[in-house]
Amino acid sequence: MKLADVIAVLESAYPPKTAEKWDAVGLVCGDPAEDVTRVLVCVDPASSIVDEAVEVGAQLVVAHHPLLLRGVNGVPADDPKGALVHKLIRNGAALYCAHTNADSALPGVSDALARAIGLTVTGPLEPAEPDGTGLGRIGELPEAEPLSAFTRRVAGALPATVQGVRAAGDPNRLVKRVAVCGGAGDSFLETVKRAGVDAYVTADLRHHPALEHVESGGPALVDVAHWASEWPWCEQAAEILRAAVGGRVDVLVSTRRTDPWTVGASSTAAGGHA
Repeated sequence: MKLADVIAVLESAYPPKTAEKWDAVGLVCGDPAEDVTRVLVCVDPASSIVDEAVEVGAQLVVAHHPLLLRGVNGVPADDPKGALVHKLIRNGAALYCAHTNADSALPGVSDALARAIGLTVTGPLEPAEPDGTGLGRIGELPEAEPLSAFTRRVAGALPATVQGVRAAGDPNRLVKRVAVCGGAGDSFLETVKRAGVDAYVTADLRHHPALEHVESGGPALVDVAHWASEWPWCEQAAEILRAAVGGRVDVLVSTRRTDPWTVGASSTAAGGHA
């Protein structure tokens, strides 16, 4: 298939027009007229992913996060991001990014996260259109379970990271109705309070907003690594591509961990500081 044909499939599933205005989605490098026989799907277009694409002979890397989110004046080969662009081009590989348009799609990033956890999705957390699209998702577990068990459920559903999974709230609180948002989701804390959920699963939660949320009586919080929260989307995107181009294009999901944290340790000190 031509790269342009594969892009058409992606843009049908994740329309670029639904991306946030500040976002940078679409084709970063590559010739739409070139042939594609293998695709590699990932979260981050990092150096290890580009190396993997070269190793497996992929002509297209589909990433969730943009490589060039902020404006640049050039991509010289001695710049870290420029070096990735040069390596991709030299090895005949294109890069395509679907970011906030994949967040709001139906299904999208949060659908994949909800599915991994075992939730039945009932609708978006913040609706954008009457057709069910929007950011975040609300779903339900088959049976209520304590927050402690639900936290273990989330940890078992996502790839392991140094950060792991942590929760804020009463460990015995029963959890059945859950809100999720793949990626950084603390901007939805007020929305979650009004959503009538028992817990909220997202990434990159900060100390003060989380503390204020819990102390004000909000639902329990389950904080996971940003990369881990969005990794289930890779299989979703791969399934969409396989359904459309199966037999003509080989679609792989990268298993390389691009979470930036590499070392973890537990503190043994007693007490704390205000």
